[in-house]
Amino acid sequence: MTSLNETTLLEAVKILCDQDAHLAGVVNQYGPPPLWSRDPSFPTLVHIILEQQVSLASAKACFDKLRLRLPVLTPTNYLTLSDVELLQIGFSRQKTRYTRILASAITNGSLDLESLNHLPDAEVFSRLTALTGIGPWTANIYLLMALGRPNIWPGGDLALIVALKNLTGLEHRPDRETFVRLGEKWQPYRAVAARILWHYYLSS
Repeated sequence: MTSLNETTLLEAVKILCDQDAHLAGVVNQYGPPPLWSRDPSFPTLVHIILEQQVSLASAKACFDKLRLRLPVLTPTNYLTLSDVELLQIGFSRQKTRYTRILASAITNGSLDLESLNHLPDAEVFSRLTALTGIGPWTANIYLLMALGRPNIWPGGDLALIVALKNLTGLEHRPDRETFVRLGEKWQPYRAVAARILWHYYLSS
């Protein structure tokens, strides 16, 4: 499946900026967004689960402690850690459960992460969200960041919601329906628009 790279990202940024004055203003002021990317892997999915509903800094601190404990982070190695050990690292009971479900699904073969690289967005989304603890936001961030898919629009992302409100002058933060509707005009490069908005959020 098509994935973004440095060249295609810049090409898509130009297309979006030619179409949308708000996005063009961001790029003119702050430059094009980085190609934020993550390795398509079990550790990345664990990290994204840790990022659910907490600050990125808090999630990173917890993930870094995990990597110190398990420098080679595989599903099998992960399942050797006890609940007490994970709580000491900083995992909540809920996220301990979610990540155990993920690790077990990979080890028993019900989820093949490697195969996701070659599947359509909707199929990847379906396979990931079939697991308890992986909701739409987590699946979409994996699609966008790890698989580099160009047309992912991650609803529920607070930074994107705030950036949309501030950049477009909305009176209130857009609800889910409005958020989806606002993103439609940026197809088939919604993920690139999201990167520009994150860039704006982090830079302004």
